[in-house]
Amino acid sequence: QVQLQESGPGLVKPSQTLALTCTVFGGSITTDYSVWRWIRQPPGKGLEWIGSSPYSGSTVYSPSLKSRTSISRDTSRNQFTLQLSSVTPEDTAVYYCARSPGATAPVDWGQGTQVTVSS
Repeated sequence: QVQLQESGPGLVKPSQTLALTCTVFGGSITTDYSVWRWIRQPPGKGLEWIGSSPYSGSTVYSPSLKSRTSISRDTSRNQFTLQLSSVTPEDTAVYYCARSPGATAPVDWGQGTQVTVSS
């Protein structure tokens, strides 16, 4: 079974760039048909999709976050990363990485990591 683990700073100052890494265990990020996703949940709100990186093809982003978001993959480390620039307190959330076996809902999730944007 694929396991995912998020890592990164828990506190980011406003206007800085949030950077998170998802390490994948028990599977390869180059697996055919897998789609690697970043999702977040602000306090008191529902899940919000940030972006998706498919095995082949282009990474796609939420239109509301696209101008500030970058998702990349490091195949040598079996990791994928999220960078969200110019953060504000509204970016405070629990951030999850997840895997979908194609264009479906995620079936494998990380445990989530709390990120707070505050000075």
